[in-house]
Amino acid sequence: MTLAPGSDVLPRQLTAQHDPVDRAFHGATRTVGLFVLCLIGAIGVFLGLQAIPTLQHYGLHFFTQTQWQPELNRIGIAAVLVGTVEVALVAMVVSFPMALGMALFITDYAPARLKSWLVSAIDVMAAVPSIIYGIWGFFLLEPHAIQVARWLSEYASFIPIFKVNTDTHAAVWQQSQYTGSVFIAGLTVAMMATPLACAVMRGVFDQTPPGEREAALALGGTRWGAARMVVFPFAKGGIVGGTMLSLGRALGETAAVLIIVAPDFIIKGRVLETGAQTTSELIAADFGNSTPEQLKALLTAGFVLFLITLVVNSVAASIIRRGRNAAQTEI
Repeated sequence: MTLAPGSDVLPRQLTAQHDPVDRAFHGATRTVGLFVLCLIGAIGVFLGLQAIPTLQHYGLHFFTQTQWQPELNRIGIAAVLVGTVEVALVAMVVSFPMALGMALFITDYAPARLKSWLVSAIDVMAAVPSIIYGIWGFFLLEPHAIQVARWLSEYASFIPIFKVNTDTHAAVWQQSQYTGSVFIAGLTVAMMATPLACAVMRGVFDQTPPGEREAALALGGTRWGAARMVVFPFAKGGIVGGTMLSLGRALGETAAVLIIVAPDFIIKGRVLETGAQTTSELIAADFGNSTPEQLKALLTAGFVLFLITLVVNSVAASIIRRGRNAAQTEI
């Protein structure tokens, strides 16, 4: 703005000073963030200190030993870690397409009246306690999942993970060989991981630039074509990040796995067969009746799970943040 000579009008001075309410809000959020960070650090330090005596006593054998027999001085988490990963992978194989399909349907296909109801239903599913999912999986899901597991073992047993050491063609087949398996536990955990992944994916799908989506439809593309060519490339960071966040939930699930899985300290690699063990299930089952030495061993196993979950969630948060920054740049 050009001022006339001798004019008393001065340019307006811009300041970056915030209102007291804004300053209070910023201070409160910063305090909460620092508190959460300190709390996570304190948990990690505590578990790390408790793990030192166990690691000094057992060394690397703690990570290679499969048996958990404190009375015989045999303690290891090899089978426990494998079981944890198996349950989480089965959950991800099931939950990923479900979450992706639900998020796409809510954002692109669902009518406006139905969309709000679906969003509320997903939020309610995410808030249901895991023990309720465990009871549901044990009483309602398992009887039907056994039939699916038997069918897979009968027609897909040439794949090693679907092989079961029983005669699937017997007149009276052994249902007990299919109960309490990684497969059933993974299906149950998938029902808990799906809402979390769906919520993240839906939020990123909604941020897709409407102009690009409308341009794809105007050029004669279908809704699926627009989703495949516009929405998915734009939201790939959110898809990966949401999946990894749900993976972190699956790795640490306790109550549902404790109710369903039959404890067995063996590395099988066969997801349809009964018996497995996860880290969280081991801690929950043995925590109450452990000696001080056994308790430290359990806390060491928890420290390993803490590190794995922390790495997975950190990578997921980084991917989501990078995806949002890229989205803002494109817009």
